Amino acid sequence: MEKKIDIRQLSLEELTNYFTEIGEKAFRAKQVYEWLWKKGAINFEEMTNLSLATREKLNEKFEIRFLQIAEAQKSEDKTIKNAFKLADGAVVEGVLIPAKKRMTACISIQVGCSLTCAFCATGKLKRVRNLNPDEIFDQVVLINKQSIENYNTPLSNIVYMGMGEPLLNYKNVLASIDKITSEDGLAMSPKRITVSTAGIAKMIKQLGDDEVRFNLALSLHAANDVKRNKIMPINESNTLDVLAEALIYFHEKTGTRITYEYIIFKGFNDTINDARELAEFCKITPCKINIIEYNSIDGGEFQQAAPEKVDAFAEFLERKNLIVNVRRSRGKDIDAACGQLANKNEVAE
Repeated sequence: MEKKIDIRQLSLEELTNYFTEIGEKAFRAKQVYEWLWKKGAINFEEMTNLSLATREKLNEKFEIRFLQIAEAQKSEDKTIKNAFKLADGAVVEGVLIPAKKRMTACISIQVGCSLTCAFCATGKLKRVRNLNPDEIFDQVVLINKQSIENYNTPLSNIVYMGMGEPLLNYKNVLASIDKITSEDGLAMSPKRITVSTAGIAKMIKQLGDDEVRFNLALSLHAANDVKRNKIMPINESNTLDVLAEALIYFHEKTGTRITYEYIIFKGFNDTINDARELAEFCKITPCKINIIEYNSIDGGEFQQAAPEKVDAFAEFLERKNLIVNVRRSRGKDIDAACGQLANKNEVAE
């Protein structure tokens, strides 16, 4: 028996060609495309504006591969962590983070990760593969549905900050954002989307060349190369000087303000001198800084900085006229906080 084709791998043009070849009206392609990307159909029976005969033809040749929530855990602070099971049985995680003025989905980009950042649970996993655009898209659809069902509010923001490095899955990340922002898809504003990178200079420049309209965040965590090399091996080939050049290029091309993420660790990067180095680095472009509480992981060597250290650090940056937000941990009790995804993850086969 011939293996069925995943219909969501086809472009609108390819779908149109298919319908023309089988003697159907070309506009059927647009109808199917909307079912797949706007209405989130997971089978052809749902496509009720198509004839039964057309649906049967589609079912003979194609299939719709989709994510399923294998497990969902709700935190005391109402954060919800999801283990998504992919069609091939692999598992990735995504998080719904509710707040007073926004509902944010934190989604994954790869199965595992290749970057081995010392403070991150996902970095302890091997990178198995990149996620396809539809697998990234499905996380948003499912978390949006979860947000409406649990809190009667749709998603307002999406952050590509889950498992994996977005810029090492560049083509699929951009394709997923195209579907999320397209009128044929979820029609979300790109300004509501943030892509977070550990810092791959060549691909940051590529974002500039592609004149992307979404937001860019850099996981910085140290503003000198010695410290950054220790916690983020990617820095050895993408030093701060190289990154600075790429970020300036990105800003010149897009006009978008950079967000710097800075996890603050006890006794490692929490001094006023560290804050001074950070302030100096941040002068290169308009920016804002998110100071993030550290969340412990199994076997991790770092600890959370004292609250008074965090406050003093933030106050120093504010005196330098920088925009600073201190991000308190969310979902720590279910290992859903920043850096914890894949930590103690147990999903039954």
